[in-house]
Formats: sequence, C-alpha cells, structure tokens
Amino acid sequence: MAPFLLLKDFLVYLEIEKRYSKHTLLAYQKDLEQFLEFSSERGKIELNKIARGDVRSWIVGLSDAQLENKSINRKLSALRSFFKWLKKEKRVESSPLLKITGPKNAKRLPGFAKESELASERIEPLFSKDFNGLRDQVMVELFYQTGIRLSELLQLKNDQITQVSIKVLGKRNKERLIPISKELADLIGSYRQVKLRMGLDSSFLLVTEKGNNLYAKFVYRRINNYLRKATSLEKCSPHVLRHTFATHLLNNGAGLETLKNLLGHANLSATQVYTHNSFAQLTNIYSQAHPRGAKID
Repeated sequence: MAPFLLLKDFLVYLEIEKRYSKHTLLAYQKDLEQFLEFSSERGKIELNKIARGDVRSWIVGLSDAQLENKSINRKLSALRSFFKWLKKEKRVESSPLLKITGPKNAKRLPGFAKESELASERIEPLFSKDFNGLRDQVMVELFYQTGIRLSELLQLKNDQITQVSIKVLGKRNKERLIPISKELADLIGSYRQVKLRMGLDSSFLLVTEKGNNLYAKFVYRRINNYLRKATSLEKCSPHVLRHTFATHLLNNGAGLETLKNLLGHANLSATQVYTHNSFAQLTNIYSQAHPRGAKID
C-alpha cells in the first residue's frame, strides 16, 4: 500500500482508537506528510526502505531551516508513533527510529503576569458593560482563576458549571473538577442571565452575540487585547494566563501535586517547570529582604 494511504489509515487509528483531538490529528498529518515527501525526494518510495540515515538527514534539514528543537522533537515523536503502528500492522519489519535521539529542548520559563497586573481594580475597567464585555470578562477570569486550556474553555457547557466548581474535559477525555470562587460563580451567573435575556439558548457557556460557538482565533484576539492593556508581557495569549494561574498558586503556597491535578497534567514532570518561576520569586524576595541578599548574583 502507498505510504500516503497508510498515513490515512494511521490517522483514522489515532482518531478512533486513541481518541486524539482534531488539532493533534492535523499536527500529525502535517508532520508525517512532510517526512514522506522528503523521503520520496530521496527516492525512498517504500516505507520498508527508509533507513536511520534518512531520518537523520531529515533532522539535519529541519535544523538547517532554523526550526526549534522542540518542533523537531514533536515531528520525531509523530514519526516514531507512525512506525510503531506500521510495525504492529506488519507493514514494516523494523523502525528506523530505534536509535534516533532528538536535539535537546531549550529550557524556557513560561511567561506570566504579575499579581498586581491582574488585580480586580485594574482589570475590571477594561471590560464594557454590554454582552460582549461581560462574556470577555468571564473568559479572562476563567483562564486566570482555573488555569483551563483554550480547547477546554471552548468546549465548556452550561451543565458543567455549579456554584462551587467547573467540570472540565481535558486531554484524552479525562475529567477533572476545579473549584471556583463565589465571585467567579456570580460573574458567570450574571453573564448567563444576560445570555438568556438575549435568547441565546446554546448549551455551550461562551458564545458570540449571535449565539454562535466561539473559536480559537476569536478567543486569542480578545485575550491578547486585554492583556496588552493590563500587563507588560511580550506574549499575550490564553496560555499565558494558564501559566500565570500556576505560578501565582505556587508562589502563594500551593503544592505541586495539587497544581498537577488542577492543570490536568498526566505526571509531575510537566508541572515542575513552574517551580523555576517560584524559585525566581523567592530569590527576588530574599535579595530584597535579607541584609546580605543584595549581594546575590
């Protein structure tokens, strides 16, 4: 069977068996099509003939194109999964990625806003008093007060919200409960009342003023607009508010295991990146408060 037809079957497998999201499937498709085209240009039409050297040449080409190590490793992960599936389906005898290691990812700390920048008295005046302003305020507060992902916010439905918590459907369809404050619950309640008065009876919590479902670019633009007005951040995105949620919790005494559960991480290694931000905060406080702290480099 032709490589691109096998790729199509693999994507169906990921969708049906692994229940991958549409976003993940598109990323896999793009990365694997790129490799198959690269192999075809090298005369490797049959998947069984692809060797370790071909994969290494692909990595070198990606690196020469100034692609970040993180992106290269993502592509290698997709390719590794593809060949693992091919071997299981007896389409290839072995994987050319067995002894392939990707480049080391650069350790970059997630950006986050200062607590003072997101204080209620600073952020609330940015929102208009109409439906759009109230909805946008709910979006910002949900990101900052719960740390949910953009994809999770877009799928949030009315029946997933109570006065004390929201139920979130995360990656791999794993559910988690996140507590919310009375203030956030009241804000959501006020928004829902306006939504009902406008006749917008969608089962999804957040909609446009015409009742349509929100989409990723719409939310990104709105969040970017408010964060640029309220903060000094270079990158202003919904994900920055997720980082901010995590960092502020750690800085105020939350444990890693608690944070892991709130963020919906599969393991602690994904959560531990936020400890760098907390340590930076502690170092800053120490340098200002201790008599000899100013001498710290």
